[in-house]
Amino acid sequence: MSNTEGHSIKIRRSHLLVLLAAFLGWLFDGFEIGLFPIVARPALTDMYTGSDNVDAFVGQWMGWITAVFLLGAAAGGFVFGWFGDRFGRVKAMSASILTYSIFTGLGFFAQEPWHLALFRFLAALGMGGEWSLGVALVMECWPERLRPLMAGIIGAAANFGFLLIAAVSKAKEVTTDSWRWMWLVGILPAMLVFFIRLFVPESERWKASISKNKNNHPLKEVFSKKLLKNTCLAICFSSIALIGTWGSVQWIPVWVDQMVGDTLPTAKSDVGMLSAMGAIIGCLAGPLIGGGIGRRPAFFLLCLSSLLVCGTLYRSGTEYGATFKFLVFLTGMTTAAFYGWFPLYLPELFPTRSRATGQGVGYNSGRIFAAFGAIAGGQLVAAFDGDYARMGSMITLIYLGGMLMIWMAPETKGRPLPE
Repeated sequence: MSNTEGHSIKIRRSHLLVLLAAFLGWLFDGFEIGLFPIVARPALTDMYTGSDNVDAFVGQWMGWITAVFLLGAAAGGFVFGWFGDRFGRVKAMSASILTYSIFTGLGFFAQEPWHLALFRFLAALGMGGEWSLGVALVMECWPERLRPLMAGIIGAAANFGFLLIAAVSKAKEVTTDSWRWMWLVGILPAMLVFFIRLFVPESERWKASISKNKNNHPLKEVFSKKLLKNTCLAICFSSIALIGTWGSVQWIPVWVDQMVGDTLPTAKSDVGMLSAMGAIIGCLAGPLIGGGIGRRPAFFLLCLSSLLVCGTLYRSGTEYGATFKFLVFLTGMTTAAFYGWFPLYLPELFPTRSRATGQGVGYNSGRIFAAFGAIAGGQLVAAFDGDYARMGSMITLIYLGGMLMIWMAPETKGRPLPE
């Protein structure tokens, strides 16, 4: 199989195995991430024992659990990124998938909101690690000229997971009596580990790099004078996209559940599917735009489009209907395009010997700031008496910062991955 653009690009079986493993790992990561917004309101309502406004209770705990999840993902990115740079991408990716599968399944036994928070934190350790490892493995194994396409495919993978969890919840309604079974579905990705360990080859670039840098300290290097600026930029860009997503967009299913409640029980899974379908398109488009017009102009356009679309949704989407669903689709497309852009750009900021660590630190430190965004979102919902739209319209102003900061970053279009 080849592609001819001036010369032949040979695609080997090992390339496809690496891509399949990374794609499935991130797909199931997306499945597990999308699980909580689906079960949050039924689960927390089931656990609620008070007599006051349940929306305020759900909003506050949704914010705290989301924040704890993001902190766990950040910690996992640091730990598994370091593990991948020291001991190999394949071993670390297998361990990360096993971690998030087991602890997601344990959510079945939760009796209190803090139990959910604990299991989400532990599962998030694995979810945070898988992203940087899968991206590093694919980008190091595939030919340079196909990296924008690979970035889009990997970025879209999580959204296929979101689409899958929405389809599962649509097939079987998630209520206060049935939410527990959803956690058991989360154990299934553990089977992927056997495929990865048996069939997926290690990165040859990593093996060559580690043989030359046996005393390498990747975590120390990404904060060295040489890489500090790139590390800080990666953190800033990731924070902007993740705050926009976790501080507001992830609340859409809960917002819709509040809008229609029992009158249309499939509504939240419907908007989840629409958002995921839009996100798949966005993730494929993001890196292709970056490959066409440059990394910096692409990020600027992604921030601008997200700001405009989210502003329209949260300021006009007061009724559930065709217009609202179309805006949700556009919101998924614009806000998720960053997650196709990141797999293209972040690997270009770090050398092979510290790439997984650098990506993990950059992307997952963004999750720490997003955790504060999620907490702020929950507090705003409570302060606004359950007004999710008002909260979302405020949080998504974060994209203005991205439109300014991107011009401080290096343009890497046309350059090979640094060794």
